[in-house]
Amino acid sequence: MKVIVAKDYKELSSLAADIMEQVIRSKPDARMGLATGSSPVGMYQEMARRCAEEGLDFSKACSVNLDEYVGLAPEHEQSYRRFMNENLFDHINIDKNNTYVALGTGDIDANLKEFQAVLDSKQTDLQVLGIGVDGHVGFNEPGECLFGEAHLEVLDDSTLEANKRFFASKAEVPTKAVTMGLKNIMQAKKLVVVVNGKNKDAATKQLVMTDEVTTKNPVTFVRLHPDCTVIIDQELADAMGYKG
Repeated sequence: MKVIVAKDYKELSSLAADIMEQVIRSKPDARMGLATGSSPVGMYQEMARRCAEEGLDFSKACSVNLDEYVGLAPEHEQSYRRFMNENLFDHINIDKNNTYVALGTGDIDANLKEFQAVLDSKQTDLQVLGIGVDGHVGFNEPGECLFGEAHLEVLDDSTLEANKRFFASKAEVPTKAVTMGLKNIMQAKKLVVVVNGKNKDAATKQLVMTDEVTTKNPVTFVRLHPDCTVIIDQELADAMGYKG
């Protein structure tokens, strides 16, 4: 596992974008595994800029997203499908028919079967990950055990608390999500984990400053991947006491 400390969020986003650009240029029909949340937004903005200004071509690429809230239709303002459209897909030359965000409405069991079938259909070339305050990746929450494949997850209170800023109140935050499992994530050829904000210092410290792998902090499992890059900002490094 490689750890990079960026001086600020802008540099963090640019470094993560460099990794994605390298994948797309070397394999134009690459599958990208994508994440939502605040951490990758700057990366997506940089990818859009490179597409518009530098000719980075996504026309043959495809994508699959980590997760989606249960109960939110794709057009809901806080759905992850809408997030991806507004933060990336609307700004690059990707065919939206080649982008996949699992459905969180309707028959959830059927949706999960479809989600897993999509994941099984092609290997992901690059999986982008953020982490939650509690160390979750995708919506794989800490617990006694973790799931390998696409599944329904009940969200921890800390996740609801962290995500309430996107809703009118905490009561409106969906309490369940459909998500990739850890095996799905680990099957990607390459992982890039982007983390900013000192509120994630505890989970990130266990990842980068110990050799522990524990279901109580799911992000620690990325230590087992043969090609994983973790990019953090200086503020977070300082909060953890990480010197590199």
